[in-house]
Amino acid sequence: MKLGTKVKMLRETIGFSQAELAAKVGVTQGFISHVESGIREPTLDTLRKIASALGTTVSFLLDDNPPQAVNQ
Repeated sequence: MKLGTKVKMLRETIGFSQAELAAKVGVTQGFISHVESGIREPTLDTLRKIASALGTTVSFLLDDNPPQAVNQ
């Protein structure tokens, strides 16, 4: 799953509008829209703020591999 898809999914799960997330992160609603659609990539600092606002980690947002089962 791509970064923008995860941001949108988490944002909608929490119940934030793009404008609400943007206000928490300190960016414009248009920037959040561009991140979600894959047009823009946030800086590491902005990505940290997005992750914090969404209650997740940068690692989760950047990992585009599906989780894999661990053999025991």
